[in-house]
Amino acid sequence: MEHKVLELLAEVCEDDCVLDDLDTELFESGLLDSLGFAEFLVHLEDELEIVISPSEVEREDIDTPAKILALLEERDLL
Repeated sequence: MEHKVLELLAEVCEDDCVLDDLDTELFESGLLDSLGFAEFLVHLEDELEIVISPSEVEREDIDTPAKILALLEERDLL
């Protein structure tokens, strides 16, 4: 399931680097912005039935692929 989450993230970011480097700074590097993150959340819900409200997370909690995976694991969503 982690790989599918990363594939969805790579699709939204339009860059496969998120598959190889889980410490990639998504917002700082310009790979992701708030609209892109909202799009990623929609993909998670539509394809994996993982529901997260954008208001539930802070930007610093989701600024790398590793942190996104950790957040999902912490909430028992993976």
